[in-house]
Amino acid sequence: MGRAVQAKKVRYAVVGLGHIAQVAVLPAFYHARTNSQLSALVSGSRVKLSKLSATYGVEHVYGYDRFDECLQSGVVDAIYLALPNHLHKRYATAALRKGIHVLCEKPLGLTTSDCEEIIHAAEESGAKLMVAYRLHFDQANLNLISLAQSGRLGDLRILHSLFTQQVREGDTRLDPRIGGGPLPDIGIYCINAARYVYQAEPYEVLAMRLKGNDPRFRRVEEMDGAFLRFPGDRLASFVCSLGASDRADIDVIGTKGSVRLESAYEYSVGMKQVTRIGGRTKMQQYPVHDQFAPQLRYFSNCILRDRQPEPSGQEGLIDVTIIEALDRSARTGRPVKVMVSSKRTRPSLKQMERIPRPRVPPKVRVTSPTR
Repeated sequence: MGRAVQAKKVRYAVVGLGHIAQVAVLPAFYHARTNSQLSALVSGSRVKLSKLSATYGVEHVYGYDRFDECLQSGVVDAIYLALPNHLHKRYATAALRKGIHVLCEKPLGLTTSDCEEIIHAAEESGAKLMVAYRLHFDQANLNLISLAQSGRLGDLRILHSLFTQQVREGDTRLDPRIGGGPLPDIGIYCINAARYVYQAEPYEVLAMRLKGNDPRFRRVEEMDGAFLRFPGDRLASFVCSLGASDRADIDVIGTKGSVRLESAYEYSVGMKQVTRIGGRTKMQQYPVHDQFAPQLRYFSNCILRDRQPEPSGQEGLIDVTIIEALDRSARTGRPVKVMVSSKRTRPSLKQMERIPRPRVPPKVRVTSPTR
């Protein structure tokens, strides 16, 4: 069952205070305050702990060397895990084995074996495990799924994604030792989007990897391109890059119409949907809004009502399985078969919550890129 929560609010420790935690996760607790409470902070930076605890009024702070003390303190029921990718398994399993519920940033783990170990720890303890796929709770993305599955676009044939951005020298995403590279960091969004728009799992993938001469990409590739074959003779393709100007778009094309969602994977800008059906074009704007509070509120409700959350650890495992297949394809230059279960619980429009635009959070800058 995991650790029982007696109060009406789930008390969280945010573990890792890097960019995503500072600009999105910590401010989201204000909009999730009906059932979620920020109770502790965990970081290797004393500067971050001091400044952010003062900013958010958090009494309990811990260094990474005191993480076990945090888990046993009695002041937290769950953790939001925002550490670099290679640390997910260590910290998630430690929390789950203590009965502490875990909301983990994607990817769930660096390898399928990492993911399976995390899932096993949750099953053994009964603690809840959810992967922080924030777009499963986003109005624009859920409306895109609804339109694609409505039949108005006809038979879905093609899905294409672009997710590109520029990263600075020294960014942790350029370090292969911690799970860097474009595919696990941003390509995973494109993989997950194809799966939830098609409501199916790919059974074959083909990938190409490009590095270029940019000195930033000495240790990881700059760009990945991929094709995913889905049942029903449908294709999904995407290109993800850490060395190109910002794009984050999805195109879905059917036999009767098409839809594009611009800035679909972003959380700090608004989105625009362009739908073309029967010679008519319709545009819809989605202002920037808090994408993190809805998943906090949902996960807290799952804990308080003893429900299994979705996206589950299994959802995270499937995406990492596909990433591993794409890695093999890129190395060999050949298509690779993928074997994953097609029996999945999919996101629903019922999960959507309308959350206002987040307040601009303070940033605490330190010399180390560590989260």
